[in-house]
Amino acid sequence: MAEAQRQEPNWQPLSMLATLTSHIESGIAMVRDQKATLEQGLAQPYRLDDATVTRAKKAFTQTAADNELFAEQGRRWAAEPGLAPAVRRRVEHYQSLVTEMTTETTAVLAIVDQLAAVTIEALMAKSDLEVGIEALARQGEGR
Repeated sequence: MAEAQRQEPNWQPLSMLATLTSHIESGIAMVRDQKATLEQGLAQPYRLDDATVTRAKKAFTQTAADNELFAEQGRRWAAEPGLAPAVRRRVEHYQSLVTEMTTETTAVLAIVDQLAAVTIEALMAKSDLEVGIEALARQGEGR
């Protein structure tokens, strides 16, 4: 996106803390579910196509960018003067959830990068000899 088209994010008031905390909690669950699904792709190479891996990369790259906005929102809330101790604890909880979401998203992106090397198209680009050697190596690992 061109620099001139970028907009300042719509920072939320502290009254949205519970809503955004719930959103992040749901996001963590979704990312973990997707992570488990993608890990199955690592266990069974050559089951996914390039388009699927590319879509996952795009989606989780956007999630990572969103995580940065959520983190900044937490920093803004934490910097508000005169927060009651209970509110400060809720803000800190929100910030810890955003950190957890960021960690999980980074893990998913690492898996997606690994999957890019074992797509159906990557298999089709290999010689029969390469495919046979890989199959024998996987059998040897299973012993």
